[in-house]
Amino acid sequence: MGRHRVGRVIARAGRWRIIALSGAGLVALALLVTMLAGGFPGLGPGDTDGRGGSRVPATLGWGFTHTQYSADHGGDAARRTVAELLSGSPMPQNQHIMGWGADNPEPRPGAYNFRDLDRRVALMRRTGGTPVLTLCCAPDWMKGGGPRTDWSQKSLETAPDRAHYKDFAKLAGVIAKRYPDVRHFIVWNEFKGFFDESRNRWNYEGYTELYNLVYRELKKQNGDNAVGGPYMSLDSNSPGEGSNASSVRGPWGSVDQRAVDALSYWNDHKEGADFVAVDGSSYTRDGNRLLPDEFGATQKFADTTAWLRKATGLPVWWSEWYVEPGDANDDRKGWTEEHRTAVQATAMMQLAGAGVATAFYWNPQETTADCPGCLWRSTELKDGGTGLPMLGLLARFAKAFPPTTALRTPELAGPGRSDVRALASEDTALVVNTQDRPVTVTVDGRGVDLGPYEVRWLG
Repeated sequence: MGRHRVGRVIARAGRWRIIALSGAGLVALALLVTMLAGGFPGLGPGDTDGRGGSRVPATLGWGFTHTQYSADHGGDAARRTVAELLSGSPMPQNQHIMGWGADNPEPRPGAYNFRDLDRRVALMRRTGGTPVLTLCCAPDWMKGGGPRTDWSQKSLETAPDRAHYKDFAKLAGVIAKRYPDVRHFIVWNEFKGFFDESRNRWNYEGYTELYNLVYRELKKQNGDNAVGGPYMSLDSNSPGEGSNASSVRGPWGSVDQRAVDALSYWNDHKEGADFVAVDGSSYTRDGNRLLPDEFGATQKFADTTAWLRKATGLPVWWSEWYVEPGDANDDRKGWTEEHRTAVQATAMMQLAGAGVATAFYWNPQETTADCPGCLWRSTELKDGGTGLPMLGLLARFAKAFPPTTALRTPELAGPGRSDVRALASEDTALVVNTQDRPVTVTVDGRGVDLGPYEVRWLG
């Protein structure tokens, strides 16, 4: 799934969605997840691999993924502006080792090129974010190609040949050794290249074999490295769609059984894991439907997170999440920024209420000022680098609702209570107007007037 703009390096990926619980629903869900995990969100089983492995926390909280265009390019002033913004609110930052802003790290066997990756890791270090590396994708010679890098989407999304699984694991080890302060690694991206057309299912045996080799190599480099996978896309179809429907379902639809099978196989046959990683969207694969609406569809994030925690006993990472369907070019420009931010805030409430340990916002980037959903204005612009609404939401949410926070749902009353979503900690509340019109609501006894799609922090 996902968006992949192809040039010399790939720019974007992903999509997904879910239903927003209100009032007692979020509280009940948070309590259920707490009981299933044996503790507060992020503190349950899986902080180690269960085999005497990593003691590095797998609960990093809210962050973002760098894509093709990020703050390591562009004008000096714009880059400084972004660096100051990110340093002021340090968050975990994720980068792929090849593509999405990074050149081929090993164009020929044993010949390494880490210039781009060095620059991205330096940016993460400079801005104080916890660095995370996604170990994807594979050099061409590992998948039947030669020393020349083919940056087409088809080539980039090809998995390494089985004969080169060990070579890819060795590359992962070289990277871990090069960046000893990087302690968190996600193995591969969305099962790219692992779909078996002849059997109409994922080649989860092949992926798990690759994963185990990489896991072993990373633990050999440092037993405290935190490693996880499988970064599976939890695609879903509308309710009533019989093809590949699973029992992981809700008003938003049903997760594809083939994804459930792949996750189950990996979970049963992995050598170890410090977290489980997935991605997805709240809209369905059949017709990009948002059920029952764009805010209600965010329920999917809560339901699937709770299922993953129960099924694996591991901290749950969302490597990407999406709430707005793309157009024919996979562009998401149909909503206003206020509308988009309100739905994103609701999705993040769902994830937080379900006890997500780590979540990365896929930061779309362009070289122009037109960049819906971006975290900051392009650093390629003369006046670029300033923060956009989504960065404000992400940074504030990361501070207010880290994974160990005890959450509650504020008491809502008044005529607008059914139109508002809310989540709170002991001293902070976030309220969202889900309507394109003003609403009035009482939050914990305090009257609040909200503008159309307004996202408001209280307390």
